[in-house]
Amino acid sequence: MDAKNKIQLVASGDLRLSANQVGWKYQEAMESKLEAALNQFGFEVSRGHQVDPIKKHGFIDSQKMGIEVFRNLDPTAPIIVAESVWQYSHHVLPGLTTHQGPILTLANFDGASSGLVGLLNLNGSLTKAGVEYSTLWSVNFDDEFFLTKLEEWLKTGTITHDYSHVSPLEQIPVEAEIKEEAAAYAKNFQRRKAIMGVFDEGCMGMFNAIVPDKLLNPLGLFKERLSQSALYAEMLKVNDSEAEEVLTWLLAKGMKFNWGTNPELELTKSQTLEQCKMYIAALRMADSYGCETIGIQYQQGLKDLVAASDLVEGLLNNVERPPVYGQDGKELFPGKSMPHFNEVDECAGIDALITTQLWEKLGLSPENTLHDVRWGEEFTINGKKEFVWVFLISGAAPPEHFIGGYAGAESDRQPPMYFQKGGGSLKGISKPGSIVWSRVYIENDQLCCDLGVGEVVLLPEEETKRRWEATTPAWPIMHAVLPGISRDQLMGKHKANHIQVAYAKDKDSAIQAAKLKAQVFSAMGINVFWCGEKP
Repeated sequence: MDAKNKIQLVASGDLRLSANQVGWKYQEAMESKLEAALNQFGFEVSRGHQVDPIKKHGFIDSQKMGIEVFRNLDPTAPIIVAESVWQYSHHVLPGLTTHQGPILTLANFDGASSGLVGLLNLNGSLTKAGVEYSTLWSVNFDDEFFLTKLEEWLKTGTITHDYSHVSPLEQIPVEAEIKEEAAAYAKNFQRRKAIMGVFDEGCMGMFNAIVPDKLLNPLGLFKERLSQSALYAEMLKVNDSEAEEVLTWLLAKGMKFNWGTNPELELTKSQTLEQCKMYIAALRMADSYGCETIGIQYQQGLKDLVAASDLVEGLLNNVERPPVYGQDGKELFPGKSMPHFNEVDECAGIDALITTQLWEKLGLSPENTLHDVRWGEEFTINGKKEFVWVFLISGAAPPEHFIGGYAGAESDRQPPMYFQKGGGSLKGISKPGSIVWSRVYIENDQLCCDLGVGEVVLLPEEETKRRWEATTPAWPIMHAVLPGISRDQLMGKHKANHIQVAYAKDKDSAIQAAKLKAQVFSAMGINVFWCGEKP
């Protein structure tokens, strides 16, 4: 076959060997289906790197390897970055920044393997880096949407997605009093200023989650660059009795811990107590440095030392949480959440802090969290087919979001392939109700935000269980419907693996809260787009 009919293919993977080995079967299946689809149009796959027989997978698993792979590729030829697992974007970002040929990022639309999450992270990272690319996804790689868009890319080098659900903020009618309130808030926030505690940047290669100071500081937000080793050192100062008090408080609230005896595969009480120490240490450090929001990276560094940070993150994001006291005996941040941005995603940190403050002003429950845009399928609700997204995240989800609160919350051991030191999640089913969703991202060297309103729906128990089993059962789940936005519209536009959510009282209050938040962001200099159903 002519060289011009060969499509270069690379696959960015995890840094962790166990995760790559578990995910390799999904990648093999996807590449087989993709190759068959390409063959239909007269193209063959030319894989840019081979399966490693010792590692037992065929992913690019480091930035070093990625740079070496791209040195041997044709920089002018078309390339597909095929993703069926969570991937570290910096493994391929250096090569893609100088690639001259058409770039297609592609994922399997499958909840089991996190390929969609990896794809959206890579897309957000490429967008921030100013790299031109096209993107595509499919369940089986034989549907009309996929084949039509694939043919479009093969012929033209680009894919055009439907953005009809997107409106610039100027096109949304907003009451004058909301604009005045937003302008006053933004001015006061920028004058007053706030500190964002960042426990090491760049978690899991999320280039899109690092906000440069030149974009962050004009908002009135400033980073306190903290080390995870300092958090670990602070944990060592926490007494066993203090950790026991936190756990006793949670048990009294009705939270369930699914403990076992094998620490390599099961959650143990000692792992939970270690997490309680991290919770105390994080609040004491936030107080010491004057932080109003914090983000712990965990996945690199701390993962080799202590149990997971996820239980900690969810507790921090809840107004009602176990009390923690400083050296002077005073309770730290009483009656307040400490907004935590999971995986030290600074874009989510901006959103979390401002949302918390605005929701407090509006008399709404200020708890908010990010989730992964993990997967979704249609489901019939009240006789109507709706696309119901599975929003799912390992940490940061507050009990206030769950049916039953703490009494509806459980802690399961984190998956061993990611979390070898164990530690539990803070797991529950998100309660039905109206939400405001949003995502801050960087495009054209400017902070932007997509936002809209949505609805969390209650699915039958067996359907929830099926969706949990099809993704990660240990993690908190949200069943979300985004009116006026199709599956493919969200996938085509969303510039991140994460999405921020906060509850309102009802649809009307969600719309008003979303308007205020949009105007505040705009007044701060963020470029805002309203997505989906217009008010």
